[in-house]
Formats: sequence, structure tokens, C-alpha cells
Amino acid sequence: MLTIRGKANNHYCDHLSRREFLQIGGLALGGLSLTDILAAEAQSGIRSSHKAIIMVFLPGGPPHQDMFDLKMDAPSEIRGEFKPIKTNVPGIEICELMPRVAKMMDKFTIIRSLVGARDEHDATICLGGYSAQETRQNHAPCLGSVVSKLYGAVDKTVPPFVGLSVKMGHMEWADSGNPGFLGMEYNPLKPEGPLMSDMTLNGVTLDRLSNRRQLLSSLDRFRKGVDELKGMDALNQRAFDLLTSSKLVNALDVTKEDPKVRERYGKGDNKNVDDGGPCWNDQFLAARRLVEAGARCVTLGYGRWDYHNDNFKQCKAYLPKLDQAVSALVQDIHDRGMDKDVSVVVWGEFGRSPRINKEAGRDHWPRVSCALLAGGGMRTGQVIGSTNRFGEEPDDRPIDYKDVFATLYHNMGIDINSTPVMDEQVRPHFLLPGHDPIPELI
Repeated sequence: MLTIRGKANNHYCDHLSRREFLQIGGLALGGLSLTDILAAEAQSGIRSSHKAIIMVFLPGGPPHQDMFDLKMDAPSEIRGEFKPIKTNVPGIEICELMPRVAKMMDKFTIIRSLVGARDEHDATICLGGYSAQETRQNHAPCLGSVVSKLYGAVDKTVPPFVGLSVKMGHMEWADSGNPGFLGMEYNPLKPEGPLMSDMTLNGVTLDRLSNRRQLLSSLDRFRKGVDELKGMDALNQRAFDLLTSSKLVNALDVTKEDPKVRERYGKGDNKNVDDGGPCWNDQFLAARRLVEAGARCVTLGYGRWDYHNDNFKQCKAYLPKLDQAVSALVQDIHDRGMDKDVSVVVWGEFGRSPRINKEAGRDHWPRVSCALLAGGGMRTGQVIGSTNRFGEEPDDRPIDYKDVFATLYHNMGIDINSTPVMDEQVRPHFLLPGHDPIPELI
């Protein structure tokens, strides 16, 4: 394992032995070496233009009727405290706590009739379209793993699939994506995981990258010690390139961003909200930087939305932060001319109950939920579907999670119904059978 330690034990990278350097190519990840991972990626198939997806998971199930589907004609025990505000698209109104998104609704699409969820506190359905129970049965891979399999890397030093979700008290929410039957080589790279912990340089961890000079100095010393590895084969060289390139680390270093851009996103807070994730707006900026660096899929978990009590108090605390982060990300990809190539989806594992409980909260409600979409060349400035008067179930145009995934694959240039995905035994699988891209979006 490549471990470049800090001053506490005075073990620096330029003191490592040749054997220790050679262990770079054998860096283990799920029982496979990094070289094995890169070999599989090299055989994965096709290359194409750099399409990408940023997937924002809201752990716990966000309250659809307090965000994008307010029911002002419903009784007070259902209606709640918030008022709708107009957006820049006539006829579309959303919650008053999301004024930034409202001002640029022409760049978003709301799905108000999302179905297909189960009462499972798990990120799985928002990463691949299948519930956790279904995934245990069919071992279906998440979208990021499929894209990695079909397209491979844009840049040899930047993994195609990166998961930014941090450890959470409820670890099912911290899932960044599972490769299923594709095999462990298509796992996401997680900056909080074992691969990046081996890239800790002289005590400079990923959350302490403000001292850029110290980081680059560590990398320079490391490179000086590997001249003898020039004869390594191409795959070992690629493993070495990934571990020693500063491109990935630089993409994660949001302090290098224009201060005005970073201010637009807001920094948020890197402390977890109870047993959920942090409301860490820097992760949205890091996701955009990773895509620019070459990532094809970036996933992240934001906050905690399981509001069985004090729903409105918690919405007041966290919805404005989400509003700032999402609006900044989408405006950013438009400003950079990435809106035709980069898709953004924001959603949770289910919705919340229409009736407000005695603790001023809303309970689990898998019968209907909502999603917010942007970019990807999709038709935006619209609402798809509706719910009945109390927001209990779809009234018009039910949209399954799998339909959304078929659309995201379409945005990536993949017709998932005519593109078999091979498992580890080279057996073909068709994902999402019976589900097609949403015609209103394409």
C-alpha cells in the first residue's frame, strides 16, 4: 500500500524502498489490485465524448409537499406552514424557501409524480433505479458503474466514477453506488475510502488541502524516488499515474476555485446532520470540478431529510442551503457551456406523508415523491406529472425511478434497452427492461 506518512513518525516518501514503491500497482480495493481495476477498465469497451452525471441524494426522504408540490387548498393538517412563490416560468410555483431555484426555473424540470419507491431507508434506488430489495435479488449495478464499464476513463489520472458521500450514522445513506454483477473493479473511488487514505501526503488529508505547496512538495519527493519504475508495464504505469497525479487531488481542492464562484455555492457545513450527511456545499463545487477534470459520474449525499418531527423547523434550516448549492451548480454548468453534456438529478428514496403528525413531522411515504432535474440537453422549464389534492399519490403521469434512469442513460448516449451490459462471466444483461426515456425531456 502506498502510504506517505506525516512528520509524527518521520517516514517520508523519499525514504520508501523499491518494494514499497512497487506495491503501488498492487494497491488493494475490494480484493483486487489497482492494476486489475485498470486492466478491466481498458477492456471495457467504448470511448465517446465527455458526457457526465452529477447525482445528489437527499438522505431520509425529502418532503415533496413542502418543496415542489405545495397543496394550498388542502386542510391545515396537510398543507403545512410554507407558502408557494412564483418562478421565472409562468404557472410554476415552488416553496418560498427556494428563491434561487425559483429565479432560474427555466433551467430545471420538476417531476411531481415519482413512483417505484419502497419503505427502505437506503440510497440504492437513487443510484441505479432498483430498490435495495430488488438489488439484492438481481445484483443490478448502479449507473456510475455501468457508465464506467461502457465508457471507461476520460483521463487516465481521473477515475470515471467518484463517490463523495461521507460516513454517516445510517450507513445505507452513505452508499455511493454498487457495481453489482459488474464486479468490484467498477466501484466508485471514494475520497473518504481506503484508496484515498493511502494518498495521505505528509499529513495533508483531503479536508486539509488549503496548503497546496506542502501537497505538491510531497508529490515531487515521491516522483524522485521512482525512476527505477520506468520499465513497468502500461497498466502498472497507469496505476502509478493515478496515484501520483495531482489532477484528481486538485479537482477536490475547492480552495483553488475563483472565490466569487465558491461564494456563490456557499461552503455549508462539513459536520454530519444527526445520522445523515453534512450540508456541505463545497461538495457540489467539487463535483463540478471533478467532471471538468474527467469524471463521468459523481454522487454525493446531502444532509438528512427524515423529518418525523419538527419538519418545518428543519426545512427552514436546511432547504435554503440546498437551494443555494443546487442553483449555483446548475448556473455554473450553464456558464461553462456544460449544460448540454452534464445532467444533474436531485432526489431522495421516497416522499413524506401528507398528514402532519403530532410531533409536527411527516412520516415515510413511498407512494409518491419528487425529483429535480437539470442539464444534460434536456427540455427544462416544465413540471412533469401531478399528485392528487392531498399529495398522496399520482393524479397524472406517474414516472418511475427507472424511467428517470433510462433518461439519464439516454443523456449519456446509451440506449440501455438495446445495449447489453456484460457481467464478470461475460453474460449479457439488459438493464431497466420495459422502461424508456421520458419523452417530455428528450
